[in-house]
Order: sequence, then structure tokens, then C-alpha cells
Amino acid sequence: MASEQQLTHLRQKAKAMRHYIIDMIGCTGGKVGHLGGSCSIVELVASLYFYKMNISSKEPKQPLRDRFILSKGHAALAHYAALCEAGFFEKEELTGVKCLGSMLQGHPDMNKTPGVEANTGSLGQGLSIGLGMALGLRLKQNKARVYVIIGDGELAEGQIWEAAMAASSYKADNLVAIVDNNKLQATGPIKERLDIGDIRAKWEAFGFHVIEIDGHEVSEICDALDAFDKISGKPKLLLAHTVKGKGVSFAEGKAQFHNSSLTKEQFEKAHLEIG
Repeated sequence: MASEQQLTHLRQKAKAMRHYIIDMIGCTGGKVGHLGGSCSIVELVASLYFYKMNISSKEPKQPLRDRFILSKGHAALAHYAALCEAGFFEKEELTGVKCLGSMLQGHPDMNKTPGVEANTGSLGQGLSIGLGMALGLRLKQNKARVYVIIGDGELAEGQIWEAAMAASSYKADNLVAIVDNNKLQATGPIKERLDIGDIRAKWEAFGFHVIEIDGHEVSEICDALDAFDKISGKPKLLLAHTVKGKGVSFAEGKAQFHNSSLTKEQFEKAHLEIG
């Protein structure tokens, strides 16, 4: 169980990450960025990187490290913010996001960015990649775990469910899938695009142990991640209820901030609100 000191630390990390996300988008040069889906996963990523996962920026490829896969790769700004805060690269690199030749591209690139485990962003593939890693680790008797964040809109991809069936069949209990359930995708509410119904019931039917939480409450996230450690013989699913654009009032729950630019006024207001 996370201590109050640890929870306070995680909230501070989440605040810093949101500032980084706003800075990476900026308000000059016409740059656009996925503010909405990045801000919805900040607490989840912060809890993984600064509480749960066994990782080291000094040894990013050490064999016993836990693995993190951002299947919804368009939310890379949140991942870059965590990697920077964890010391994988200098803060100055953040200014080059999406620029030609930068180590920080629009989607995660394992060949350019230290700490990135897989190239992602072609939606639907991350859970398959994570399952392959999890099974490979098990074959090597390596106790490391694999964590995969999936978007709720991404659940429309059939490959997700193929991977879910396989994970259950192989009893991949070193695999944790996390659904960012912010209920919006690029063009509007998911219910109005492809309503997949009861997400929890579906994952349970596929053989996953499911815990449902508030995806912005770090105490609930940490408790769930700790509880998963005690479950053996089946893969796990964290169903995290989130708000797209969380922490930035004018972007919260707004599909138009799925991928957008910021005016100078919006840029300044966002930083002010984050605190």
C-alpha cells in the first residue's frame, strides 16, 4: 500500500507531467498535440513510473526491468513527460517534440527514445506486443511484469480481443492491461461511434481479473496495481475511468482537444490551472 508521502509525491509528479505536456504543444509555430488523451493518462503513467515499475534510467535495458507499452501511441506526450521526469533524457529535448530529427517523435519510437520498449500508435497492436514480451519473460523465468495502456476507442480493434483471448489461454499473469476509459475519441463520444457496451463484463468474459477505479486518484491506482501482484494464473485488466483533457478546464471532456494547437491565452491558462 502506498504511503501518504508516496501519494503526495505522485500527485506532484502528475502536476509536473501536465506542465510538460502543455510546454511540448506550445503556442507558437502552429504545432498540434494530443492534449486530451495525454492528460487523461497522466496519473496512470505517473503511478507506474514513480511507484510501481522496476526501472532505471541509468540502465534502461537491464533484463529485470518491468516493461511499459503505450498502445495508444498518440498520447506519447504523457510518456515523454514521465521519461523526462524519471531521468531518461534532459528536459531540453522536450522542445523538439515532433520536429524533424528529434528523438521525440509524434508516436513512440524505440530506436530514437531511451526507455521506449516498442513502436506504437497503429492502434490495436500494443496488447499483442505486450503479451509477446510477457510470454518471453516467462520462458526465461524472468519475474518482470508488462504493463500496457489501451484507449477505450482502441477497443474497436479486433486484434485487441485476439490478444486478450491468447493472454487468457496462456494464463499470462505477468501481463497487466490498462484501459483509459475517457469515453471520447477523435470525432466524438465513443457510444455514438461504436458502442461496445459493458467493458468490464467483456474483459471478465475473456478471462481477465478486472479492477475498476477512478483513473485520476493515485491511491486507487496504486492499490489496484498492488492487488494485481497477488493474483496468479490469469492476466489482469485495470479499467480506469478518466476525463479527456483532465486538469485543463477548457479541454476537459472536449473531443476537439484530442489533437489540437493552443493559443497563447489557452497556453497560459492551462499552466495557471495546473498550478
